[in-house]
Amino acid sequence: MKRMFPIIAVIAMSVLFATAAYAQQGFPSKPVRLLIPYAAGGAVDILGRTLGDELSKRWGQPVIIENRTGAGGTIASQALVKSDPDGYTLIIVASGHSMNPYLYQKLPYDTFKDFVPISLLGSSPNMMLVAAGSPFKRLADVLAAARAKPGSLSYGMSGIGTSTHLAGELFKYMAKVDIVAVSYKGGAPIINDLLGGHLPLSFNNIPESISQIRSGNLRALGMTTATRSAALPDVPTIAESGVPGYDTAVWWGMLGPGGMSADLAAKISRDCAAALNVPAVKQRLDSLGAIVAGTTPAEFAKLIRSDYEKWGPIIKAAGIKPE
Repeated sequence: MKRMFPIIAVIAMSVLFATAAYAQQGFPSKPVRLLIPYAAGGAVDILGRTLGDELSKRWGQPVIIENRTGAGGTIASQALVKSDPDGYTLIIVASGHSMNPYLYQKLPYDTFKDFVPISLLGSSPNMMLVAAGSPFKRLADVLAAARAKPGSLSYGMSGIGTSTHLAGELFKYMAKVDIVAVSYKGGAPIINDLLGGHLPLSFNNIPESISQIRSGNLRALGMTTATRSAALPDVPTIAESGVPGYDTAVWWGMLGPGGMSADLAAKISRDCAAALNVPAVKQRLDSLGAIVAGTTPAEFAKLIRSDYEKWGPIIKAAGIKPE
């Protein structure tokens, strides 16, 4: 009887691996839910819907977009963590995902253990924006006003721990100015308040604001990256406009819940890369100022870890307190 145990164990393992392989090959066999942590019309939402449409065609199954806003993306992330690791619930996060451990005293999940990186999807500079009718014509005007009356200016950002929040706080730290952060549930509501005259300035992603810039309703005062964006080459960088050394960007990537198999993550990663390289998809995202990526799970995991290690000292030095 004892001799039977190794044989049974081998058979059991064979069945397990065969089942996992079959699940990967047959994925998806039903609709896939894609969580978006920010409001409709923002950069992550635009990327998610564009990618989701193409994945639906490739998979032959609907990709259902679900906007779960609030708390710097942590509400949507918590919903993902509670889901089954079968690939039928996924999320697109922004670079703030790496920074949230420094910005929230008690996260309802572990940033590294409770997620499986799938793919870095793309990246983009952020921008400092004002309405077309704003008295601020260039970055120097903002700096002068902020220094003349510390604390009198406010800027909009898409939630605690988001890339636009960190862009604003890094600007305050490096420019040595005091401007007040106002938190929104995504980039689209910020743009509405800029256009309505309710907000003096903001930090926003390019994809969610480029159409309003091109139509003349908004004015971009500076790019957050060290080099100008090919999508808006006439907009100077913040670094060249009075804050030397300033450089930060936003990235977007797909995660699955902890426990997802490496094979399934790799399959979804390959499908994402293929979808992003469809000419119509790439052209759409390029026109919005997004730099398309499509990496392996291992490459994306490395970026999440390196960003976490990079931003910790900056957040502490800037005096940003956990919520």
